[in-house]
Amino acid sequence: MGPANATPGTAAPTRAERRGYVVPAALVRPLMRSLVRQRWEHTDRIPRTGAILAVNHISEIDPLSVAHMVYNQGLLPTIMAKAELWKVPGLKQMLQSTRMIPVDRSRDGGRSLEAARAALAAGRVIVVYPEGTVTRDPDGWPMAARAGAVRLALQTGAPLVPVGQWGIQELLPYPTHALKPFPRKTARMVVGEPVDLDDLRDVPLTATVLRTGTDRMMDAVTDLVAQLRGEPAPEGRWNPMTGRREPRA
Repeated sequence: MGPANATPGTAAPTRAERRGYVVPAALVRPLMRSLVRQRWEHTDRIPRTGAILAVNHISEIDPLSVAHMVYNQGLLPTIMAKAELWKVPGLKQMLQSTRMIPVDRSRDGGRSLEAARAALAAGRVIVVYPEGTVTRDPDGWPMAARAGAVRLALQTGAPLVPVGQWGIQELLPYPTHALKPFPRKTARMVVGEPVDLDDLRDVPLTATVLRTGTDRMMDAVTDLVAQLRGEPAPEGRWNPMTGRREPRA
């Protein structure tokens, strides 16, 4: 199955879209700078004309850190986030002004994927957390992932770029929800090379194809996390459905 819809980056973000980020950026950027030291590596690997970033999820505050990194590259981050966040007063308005994409995890994700395709065509950067939630791996490693990011990449032709992060979880550990700003933490992030999906394009989008692509994506993300942690990743990936680390099929 070949790329569907418009090629990523065929249109530039509008002035109205950029204006929607002015107030959130004025709040988030100084906040993140005050809370953590941020260290970003290889941000030049993020395409300027629309891309999908697949990021490991280690803290409920890390979407702010990722959005900060993307915005500081002169790009507009569009995060695919759980729909429940749109029910929070104040936060809802910020999410709407920056055109974030709600994902209803209890229903078909077709509407959110359609919104993501439109954002890619407008040259925006889609931030996806393939794990669907903060990792449940006892040691914080990336866990088993869903196939939505790979499906989106194969349907649109957009580059799928892995991003690994580590350190931000020390600021807001999961699941305690207790902010720990002292001593000041360091949040590190490294951007990888796009995941090679060439052999999976122009073929039927089967479950096997999606699983193959998803395994490649999560291998790339895990390798980046291992690089940041300075230690090898364990064998297999944590499966939240079974509550144990399992080898790849």
